[in-house]
Amino acid sequence: MANAFVTGGSGFIGGRLIERLRADGHSVRALARSDAASAIVSERGAEPVRGELADVAAMRAGAARCELAFHAAATLGDWGKLEEFERGNVQGTRNAVQACREAGVKRFVHVGTEAALMAGEPLIDIDERAPLRPDSPAPYSATKAQAERIVLESNRDGEFETVVVRPRFVWGRGDTTLLPEMVAMVKAGRFAWVGGGRNHTSTTHVDNVVEGLILGAERGRAANAYFVTDGEPVQFREFVTELLATQGVTAPNRSIPAPVAHAVAVAGELAWRVLPLPGRPPLSRFVYWVTAQECTIRIDKARTELGYAPVITRGDGMAELRAA
Repeated sequence: MANAFVTGGSGFIGGRLIERLRADGHSVRALARSDAASAIVSERGAEPVRGELADVAAMRAGAARCELAFHAAATLGDWGKLEEFERGNVQGTRNAVQACREAGVKRFVHVGTEAALMAGEPLIDIDERAPLRPDSPAPYSATKAQAERIVLESNRDGEFETVVVRPRFVWGRGDTTLLPEMVAMVKAGRFAWVGGGRNHTSTTHVDNVVEGLILGAERGRAANAYFVTDGEPVQFREFVTELLATQGVTAPNRSIPAPVAHAVAVAGELAWRVLPLPGRPPLSRFVYWVTAQECTIRIDKARTELGYAPVITRGDGMAELRAA
């Protein structure tokens, strides 16, 4: 079995990835920037390596004698300073690639995202031929697109091979960001559908993400990206309503017309950046894109080249959340 190095192991995807790697018999080291992160990755079965994405030497030492590396660490969010996203997603990825290459890692698998293709237009029935958007006005989208380019352009066949796996709308047991945030918004009376929430979306349970990452490491063609999802798209409103219900929360009926929401997002971002105003705007363009626009993704390439198929259904994933 291979030795593996993981960044972002204390997070949602990275943590479940460590558990899967250990279950498959791999030994795992995981980057940990704090005592708390060290405790989390240890509990999941990995050997913690103290350091952060800015520390190339620490990552190089952690990746030494590892055949595989998985880069799951990222700066997340729909709003914030561009330089913070660049530091975490662009320079952090560049550092991780450098460290792993110098350590002799054979295959580097990057956790990408469909957000790297978002710049304001719906994504309808897309596949891997759709272009990355490093020019996106959303800092997260722009920097994740730049990060993916760094990874793919760093490929050296037979020496240092790179693969990108892109999930969409990651959900499941252990989510510490998206679902808790939606629950808090409903309870605070700040939740509303945009345009009725009737748009369709692809989703990816965290176990299906991990399946894609493992297959990407084993079978992915070097310098290639692969979308992985739960299969057929679902109506955004139906999915989120069921997701909230697993937490005993009833989704409200309140809705905002899509043109109004878009205008609020654009004007709000402009005001908060130019003036600038404290805190954050009531709605960002990125949140508008994710919640109001169609995002349906084809996974033919992953099915054909990786042998990918979802390992957990939406129904089983929802049941797991209710039980948790």
